[in-house]
Amino acid sequence: MSVVTRFAPSPTGLLHLGNVRTALLNWLYARKHGGSFLLRFEDTDQGRSELEYINAIKADLQWLGLNWDGEPHFQSEHAAKHSDALEKLAAKGLAYRCFCSETKLNLDRKLATSRGLPPRYAGHCKALSANEARERGEHEAFVWRLAVHAAEGEVTVPDALHGDVTFALRDLDDPVVVRSDGSFTFLLPNAIDDALDGITHALRGDDHLTNSAYQVWLLNGLDYRPPVYLHHGLLLGQDGAKLSKRAGSHSVAELRDEGLIAGALVQAMTRLGHPNIPDELHDHAALATHFDAEHVSTSSVRWSDQEMWRWHGRLLHELDNDCLMSMIRPFVPEVQVERLAAFAALIGKNIERASDAVLFQRLLDVNAPLEAEAFPVVQQAGSEFYQHALDAWQANPDWKSWTAAVKERTGCKGKALFMPLRVALSGALHGPEMSEVVAFLGSDEIITRIESARVMCLEGQAES
Repeated sequence: MSVVTRFAPSPTGLLHLGNVRTALLNWLYARKHGGSFLLRFEDTDQGRSELEYINAIKADLQWLGLNWDGEPHFQSEHAAKHSDALEKLAAKGLAYRCFCSETKLNLDRKLATSRGLPPRYAGHCKALSANEARERGEHEAFVWRLAVHAAEGEVTVPDALHGDVTFALRDLDDPVVVRSDGSFTFLLPNAIDDALDGITHALRGDDHLTNSAYQVWLLNGLDYRPPVYLHHGLLLGQDGAKLSKRAGSHSVAELRDEGLIAGALVQAMTRLGHPNIPDELHDHAALATHFDAEHVSTSSVRWSDQEMWRWHGRLLHELDNDCLMSMIRPFVPEVQVERLAAFAALIGKNIERASDAVLFQRLLDVNAPLEAEAFPVVQQAGSEFYQHALDAWQANPDWKSWTAAVKERTGCKGKALFMPLRVALSGALHGPEMSEVVAFLGSDEIITRIESARVMCLEGQAES
């Protein structure tokens, strides 16, 4: 049997980290087993589904490298088959109309709770005959429920992570599958579409385990074969709360705008709750090859922005120079391509984010401001130090002999010698090897920057 998985988002908002994990795990499972990964938009909530979000989700998945097979599916295209499924369930006595008001339901819940019972539906309308229910439905509001709850019987959810999970029907409710306005809830369309799309495996959070019991029951009632589920532990934030778009989860769009490398999110997310993947695997195909769904944690896992950005820095240092150039270009002065290429090669190993290139603008533009913490270094060195540095450079135009000459003229050594020169040339307290900085700038640019630092000191003295 060929493996078929799916990612089935509702196009009612942007893709967030929790969505990414679901999509990624299903993509990895399909690619691991040489199967298919489908994208299905659950767009039956027409009031909230928007084309803008459909396009945004597709763009985010492509940016992450999670390409789907075939054309995207749309749940709304199966609307007639959802209605057919409901009719078949009703004909078998597996679904029924419920006319209970919200007031009645609330009273029943309170009564059950007061008796120490779970607040399930009391089943008032379950015994109505089909004719009576049909006649009342012509002039009364109603919802459709599945007739799941029973004194005897059970339903078993096939789960590759937990093993088969069996639910006693007496512990389950009669869930609503069609609202009073005629719209379907998540349960029935999602299950029917899985059957129609040939989904063999569905990876999702263990908060869906009870939903899966209802869906397996439903699919069994319609003689469909349920998929094998893999209910993994939930994704939590650092505060231990479930990570969601309402609880501080980043959208993919936000992370992309921050300059994140897509692979960093994929790397951090793949390893979350799956610690057996070798650290040196940095491409999607290798991750899929070593992915073992049975090792994905069934316990909750906590998301770490820090770990994601650690991966970003690591992958940034592995980029080829052309890619690095395109990433840092928005953060530095406009220069010729050749100069930008040399600049990228020089600072590439010294930045963790593309925006860090701002710290080294002085290498491209002598008028660029110094790093805030670097300015006091220039002031403390003083104009006399930089005058000696200028004089020494003329006779010693290479880093090693230049610093030796400056040391001899000023008596400075260690940080007191090297840091004022680094700051004057690069504008930052830390960065590339200074011999490489000197080679990059050239003699004229070095003189210009040392003179600029000398003037800066003189101006500071005048102001004081």
